[in-house]
Amino acid sequence: MMFRASRNQVLAAVLLSAALSSVPAHAALFSDDDARQAIIDLRKEARDRSDQQAQQLQDALSRLENNQRAQLQLAGQIESQQQEIARLRGQIEILTKQVADTQQAQKDIYLDVDTRLKRLEPQAASIDGQQAMVDPGEKRSYDAAIDMFRSGAYADAIPALSAFVRQYPQSPYTPAAQFYIGSSQYALKDYKAAIAQQQALVKNFPTNVRAPDALLVIAGSQVELNDRRGARTTLERIVKDYPGVPAAQTAKDRLELLK
Repeated sequence: MMFRASRNQVLAAVLLSAALSSVPAHAALFSDDDARQAIIDLRKEARDRSDQQAQQLQDALSRLENNQRAQLQLAGQIESQQQEIARLRGQIEILTKQVADTQQAQKDIYLDVDTRLKRLEPQAASIDGQQAMVDPGEKRSYDAAIDMFRSGAYADAIPALSAFVRQYPQSPYTPAAQFYIGSSQYALKDYKAAIAQQQALVKNFPTNVRAPDALLVIAGSQVELNDRRGARTTLERIVKDYPGVPAAQTAKDRLELLK
């Protein structure tokens, strides 16, 4: 009985020992699986992080490329705008010059028109000591004709002065023009024509300052034609009708010579 008990005890001890020895082996096997899984998880996490970082890097590169393209586009736009500004500045300079040229041309036109109008406007002139308004063209025509008389070109002065009288019959210069026509005729010894011309002057302008001088020319022409009586009558008329003027004293002196 004791042998059996011991055998049973030994068997139990062996079984217990085997059971106890199997526990560490199972535990070790379980730990390796966990480690493998942990390694797999770590590798997966590393790959995920690597992929995430790679994606982030790719996104950053894409953003950088987009920024670079945007900067290039902006630089191109700035350059285009600068070129457009330069073109507009050139146009502004051209337009500014055109405006300045146009304004200057308008000023020149206005000045030219004003000058021409002034040439056409009546001007004040002193005629035989009297102030009168005459047209510029009228004055030029008279001056040109009277210059012929003053230079001794009597044959040329007569038609020039006659044309002036026809063109400007109401001119303040007309009495003087008629007087110089008669004086030119007297200088050319056309005494009858001189008498007729000066008589017309005295008849048409009896109060004009040239009237007594015209009568002196008539008297001189009458003397040249041997009409001493007529000359005396003309000189007496001067003394009577125009006393106090220089021609009256001249008439008195000539009357003394005709006695």
